[in-house]
Amino acid sequence: MITTYIGIGSNIDRQKHVEIALVELSRIGDDLQISTIYECEAVGFKSEPFYNLVVEMKTVMGLTELSHALRKIELKWGRREDAAKLEPRTLDLDIILFGELVNEHQPKIPRDDIYKFAFVIQPLNELCPQLVVPGDGRTIQQIYTATKYPEVLTVVKPWFF
Repeated sequence: MITTYIGIGSNIDRQKHVEIALVELSRIGDDLQISTIYECEAVGFKSEPFYNLVVEMKTVMGLTELSHALRKIELKWGRREDAAKLEPRTLDLDIILFGELVNEHQPKIPRDDIYKFAFVIQPLNELCPQLVVPGDGRTIQQIYTATKYPEVLTVVKPWFF
């Protein structure tokens, strides 16, 4: 089994879609660990704030199969097939890390968002601070403490526990 980290984001009916994402991920993965849920403003466009979190899970799927499965989940729950990157969304599921894999093609692994957004690296730091990022050589914690991120995160009290 491969340990993978999946970023979840939603800014349309956020609570519902975060819950749906967790249920759907539990159907395709095992041993789910869930980070804190954060609320943050949309980055790069004007929109409602997002709920963001990261899930660690184990999977028997390969990278391509997992990528396709995540896309099917997004579409099933209302994401438009032609959705632009910088627009509101019901559900956004991104593979951030996939075992020790470094992939320069789509999906790019490790995902560059690790270095760009607090809503990706902060939850990763909760789940796996000592994990060495493949192709980088630094731990998640080292990246987290060395990088300044523009957005401000607000902790969302979990409603589903």
